[in-house]
Amino acid sequence: MLLTAKLLLTVATLGYSAIPSLFDFNESHATNPSWTGHARYHVIWQVSSYNLIAVLALVLTWTAGENAAQLWVPVLLALFAYAGFWIANVTRPIYGGVLQDAVNGVPEFHYNIFGWKFSLDANVSLFTPATAITLVGLYLVARLNGAI
Repeated sequence: MLLTAKLLLTVATLGYSAIPSLFDFNESHATNPSWTGHARYHVIWQVSSYNLIAVLALVLTWTAGENAAQLWVPVLLALFAYAGFWIANVTRPIYGGVLQDAVNGVPEFHYNIFGWKFSLDANVSLFTPATAITLVGLYLVARLNGAI
């Protein structure tokens, strides 16, 4: 169970760091001409910060040995990163946010599941399973530490 928790935490960590970097360090975000320079500054700051936090999380995950208590920090960092996404998503009407920029935005993902066709925002498509993986990791860390 400990190895499974570490692998899930690794996937969750890469999900809030390396994967967004692939999308954000390009014309859809960091060099998007429709964004103000200050908005681009903030996206680089956020992505760089998440990547550095992820380095800490991965070091803690893989140097824990048999010490499952050390896994609380990586799992909580992942949980907080994904919670931040969901808070920003739910509160969009308050600050006028949108999931997809009209100019150079990341296109929606299109699905066809048993003839049921639908589209979802790319972030929602990626962060829904990443959040689920994080919650499973949280459950395993709690079990390993006798919290449940």
